[in-house]
Amino acid sequence: MPVYVALLRAVNVGGTGTLPMAELKAICERLGFADVKTYIQSGNVLFRSELSEAEVQAGLESALAERMGKAPGVLLRSRRELDAVVSQAPFPHAKPNLLLVTFLPEPTAADALDKLVAPGGEEVQIHGREIYVHYPNGSGRSKLKLPALKPGTARNLNTVRKLAEMAAAMEEGQA
Repeated sequence: MPVYVALLRAVNVGGTGTLPMAELKAICERLGFADVKTYIQSGNVLFRSELSEAEVQAGLESALAERMGKAPGVLLRSRRELDAVVSQAPFPHAKPNLLLVTFLPEPTAADALDKLVAPGGEEVQIHGREIYVHYPNGSGRSKLKLPALKPGTARNLNTVRKLAEMAAAMEEGQA
């Protein structure tokens, strides 16, 4: 059975979209997903399902919309996709907690970086459905402007690495 990693947008961030991870796990189990595991409080959940990616996404978004009043946005990735995100990470000099990966529902426009404003020395690269941003002074104080980030959800590289490890262990039957 395929392993999926779901990354939820705007969950448990800044006091909005409150959703306990135990409840997220229960929602996934009610949807029939197997081996459900959550990771930290920011809306990361791993599971197995025989359903297609589109069916998983639609079911999870619908269940979350019912629970939260609106769908927070669900971005799905496979173990192999997460492995690629980690291996393609640019900016080897960046501390992993200062390198954020924004996961997007689809690849961004070719001219997306034309609208970039990075007054704090931020570095940005796009690879497929991900945008990598190195925030040398941290993302909290950044004045970076990049409209292409809006439909996505960001995780730092440490979190992405851990999710990839968890997905690998689950796929190999060790989780």
